[in-house]
Amino acid sequence: MHKTLEQLYADHIAANPYNSNDDAYWDWYSKPAHELVDATILRGVYSRKQLTELLADFWHNHFNVYFWQDDGVPLLVSYNRDVLRKHMLGNFRQMLEAVASHPSMLYYLNQNNSSDAGPNENFARELFELHTLGAENYLGVQNPNTVEKDANGIAIGYVDNDVYEAARCLTGWRVDDNLGGWEEGIGISGNFIYYKPWHDRFNKIVLGKYIEADQPDLKDGRDVLDLLANHPGTARHIARKLCSRFIADLPPESVIQAAANTFTEFRDAPDQLKRVMETILLSDEFKQSWGNKIKRPMEAAFSVMRALNSDFTRVPSGISWMIGLMGQPIFERRSPDGYADTKEAWANSMSILYRWNISVGIAENWLSNDDQGHTIQTDVLNQTPADVRTATALADFWIQRLLGRNMADADRAAVIGVMAQQYTAEEQLPEDHVRYVLPAMIEVILMSPDFQWK
Repeated sequence: MHKTLEQLYADHIAANPYNSNDDAYWDWYSKPAHELVDATILRGVYSRKQLTELLADFWHNHFNVYFWQDDGVPLLVSYNRDVLRKHMLGNFRQMLEAVASHPSMLYYLNQNNSSDAGPNENFARELFELHTLGAENYLGVQNPNTVEKDANGIAIGYVDNDVYEAARCLTGWRVDDNLGGWEEGIGISGNFIYYKPWHDRFNKIVLGKYIEADQPDLKDGRDVLDLLANHPGTARHIARKLCSRFIADLPPESVIQAAANTFTEFRDAPDQLKRVMETILLSDEFKQSWGNKIKRPMEAAFSVMRALNSDFTRVPSGISWMIGLMGQPIFERRSPDGYADTKEAWANSMSILYRWNISVGIAENWLSNDDQGHTIQTDVLNQTPADVRTATALADFWIQRLLGRNMADADRAAVIGVMAQQYTAEEQLPEDHVRYVLPAMIEVILMSPDFQWK
């Protein structure tokens, strides 16, 4: 987890000590990325910097890279640490270049193979459609000369030709990965390099801006990143996605515009994205946001473990396995659009079923890997005051503990009924009954709509 990008590449790719036909080779190759998954779970449950963890998840979804992308699986550790976490409260333009020049992204969207002889448009298209302007600013297939321009002569949206021209601007952006030893002038550091022999040196036009031929190294690509990072369409797209993540699936236009204005006003500031988040989190719309979003599977699992004070050090494999069964295997979204962030994506029978299963597994301690010594323990009985022993009192204690608010009367009555069973709601319950039934009552609260909303 603390290896530099160069160390990750050298130790796990260039000099992997195992035979490529052995399982040990692939275990060692993917070990850093698997440890990143474990670290993500540990941080999600135990970190006191919960906004940091939410933003790390948001930005990985925004600049999605698939865990098993070809050639660079171990480098996911560096991508998460050196790109997303480093810049997520910083400057978007700096973050954008860090993404565009990191080997994880270069491999994932085939930019590493893009040359003047055959520009690959994969990264350029996602750069426009997902990372910056968004599909909302796509104007379709049309003559770029007919697109409306702003006062500075920049197109108000993008067309397919802009993607093709941007792909030409980015040719030669690749990884220093000459493992076969057949490319002259290329090493095996695993770092980003600008390979001038592959760059399309001729002039281009992107979003109405003329880009001269034979510019200095990297300038064509950086001109594209400048255009996109400073475009008002990007400000609105990023603001809309952040508001959708933190306020509602369809957030009010008022807070989107306020966040976009902040994005634009502080576009040169080193803490631009921090200021955007402050605008969102201090808004009236955010203060009224509870119940507008459903927890995604990863959030649901983490919130169960946090709410129950579950104790673990090394993450049992059953945790990530169960999150995957809920529909969100960590860092394993194959397509570049990232996991969906709407209720419709997660309020389905399979995802809800496995939310129930993980709640039961955590509350009743059956997700440990005893053979590996990776255990997770939850002791709900000892977290319950000894003088709280009626069904009503137990229900009210754990409702407040888990939700921080009252449940509707009918829902509260159902929880009390689960706890009481053959006893009345107000009589003192035998200790054996409490020990046996308490986890089940807690699981009912965890599976209530109240706990699934955020």
